[in-house]
Amino acid sequence: MSTFEDPDAVARYLEGPVARVPGLAALHRMTELLLAEAVPDDGHVLVLGAGGGLELKAFATARPSWRLLGVDPSAPMLRLAERTMGALSPRATLVEGTIDAAPAGPFDGATCLLTLHFLSPEQRLSTLRALWRRLRPGAPLVVAHHSFDSGEPEATRWLRRYAAFASPTGRVEPGDEASIAAIRERLPVIAPDDEVRLLAQAGFDRIELFYAGFTFRGWVALRP
Repeated sequence: MSTFEDPDAVARYLEGPVARVPGLAALHRMTELLLAEAVPDDGHVLVLGAGGGLELKAFATARPSWRLLGVDPSAPMLRLAERTMGALSPRATLVEGTIDAAPAGPFDGATCLLTLHFLSPEQRLSTLRALWRRLRPGAPLVVAHHSFDSGEPEATRWLRRYAAFASPTGRVEPGDEASIAAIRERLPVIAPDDEVRLLAQAGFDRIELFYAGFTFRGWVALRP
C-alpha cells in the first residue's frame, strides 16, 4: 500500500511537511506572490499534487477571487485536503488522478510543490510538458521539491542536515539513518542544473530560483 493510501499515514501527513520542509508557510506565501505577478484577480490556478490541501488553503485565504483546481492521484489525500480547507473547501475543485486527468485549461498559473521528486526524469519531463500545454501564454509555473547533487560525500552531508532540521533534537538520531537511506534509494532526486534543463526542455523560459532550504529547491518559470 502506498504511503498516500495508508489511512494512518494520511492522518499524520500534515505533521510531516511542517516539520520537514524549511519555511513551509513562507514557501506557500512566496508561491502565491509569484503567481499573483501574472494571475488576474479572478484567475484560474492549477495545483498539481494538491493532496493535504495546505497550499490550496493558503491560496484561497490570500486570494479570495482565484478559482482553484487541485489534482492528486490519492483519494484519501484529497479528502484530507477538503478537511484542511474547511469552510474554504468550496473554493477548490478537486480531481483524482495525475496531470492527465486535469482539464485542458488554459489556466492562468500552476503549482507543483513537494511532488516532482517522486517522478523519474522521464515522468517529470512528461508532467512538465503536460503542465505547459494547460497554461496560457505568459502564465507562471511554480515548482519546489528535493533537488541536490547525487555525488558523495555531498549528498549524504546535505541529507544529514535535512534530517537534523526535521529532528526535534536538532541532531541526526540513530533512527534517522534509515530515512536518509530511503530518500537516496526511493526518490529519483536530480541535481538543480538538471531541473532547470528539464523545465527548459518542457518549453518554459525565464526560469528563476526563488527558494532554497537544505535539500529543497524551488523555481518559477513562464510559458512563453
